[in-house]
Amino acid sequence: MLRVVVLGAAAGGGVPQWNCGCRICRAARSERPELQSGQASIAVSADNANWFLINASPDLRQQVTDTPQLHPHPDHVRHSPIAGVILTNGEVDAVAGLLSMREGSPFTIYAHTRVLAILKANSIFNVLSDKNVRREAIEIDTSFEPKLQDGTPSGLEVLPFTVPGKSAWYLEGQAHPAGEDGDGDTLGLRIAEKATGKYFYFIAACARVTPELKQRISGAPLVFFDGTVWRDDELIAAGLGQKTGQSMGHLSMSGAQGAISELADVGIARKFFLHINNSNPALLHDSTERAALTTAGWQIPGNGMEITL
Repeated sequence: MLRVVVLGAAAGGGVPQWNCGCRICRAARSERPELQSGQASIAVSADNANWFLINASPDLRQQVTDTPQLHPHPDHVRHSPIAGVILTNGEVDAVAGLLSMREGSPFTIYAHTRVLAILKANSIFNVLSDKNVRREAIEIDTSFEPKLQDGTPSGLEVLPFTVPGKSAWYLEGQAHPAGEDGDGDTLGLRIAEKATGKYFYFIAACARVTPELKQRISGAPLVFFDGTVWRDDELIAAGLGQKTGQSMGHLSMSGAQGAISELADVGIARKFFLHINNSNPALLHDSTERAALTTAGWQIPGNGMEITL
């Protein structure tokens, strides 16, 4: 049985963000604790014993503490059921959690060569000794089966594919460690259980919905999709920043070219937004934006939600 656990659904900074006093962050700290969310990541397993993280958020240590499925086995002094981490991009909110996994347990990092080049160029990631932590390159449109710690097959099949996006924002104005040309900085994943063929899609960042993307995910039983902002100029209108969603490589939920509209007619059975910024009014359960989202068949997952396929 294919299992998915949502570790967090928020964008960079989480909810509440440490230095943010917007209405959503204020509410999350006081009368609305249910709004609290770690930064976007999920865990997936084919056997309910060994798990693979999809991205490693800066909140990873707390997310593991809050997730019983990821706890060490009680019969071992040192142990982790986390067999690997699959990275879909090189942003801080996708890779910083790797630094919380430096205590010597074996696992494998799977990422495109462009993302692996970013890790290699930053020596702080050398705390993940290659004696325990392998780095394995994945290729666009080529399926792979991630392995367990002992090298045995996991029972999962992962297909990476490109989605419109951009390289990590902290590289703006700098040379990319892997060069300026080539895809691979922003990936989506099709994750399947080999034994049953059950599958879902994970797309944490997406700048626009192309006809190719719509065709790819049409009829999917489950999709996790980029829900960073409700409207493109949301941060500017709220006085929280000067960047639009598009300038950060994210499309909006709403609008004619937004995710809700673009994916309204592709027959996805279950649709979840994640990577949701603390500025997004759809986080509020009583907002008109949440009502519109729900009416369109979308959901926002809570921390710890488990889904089986």
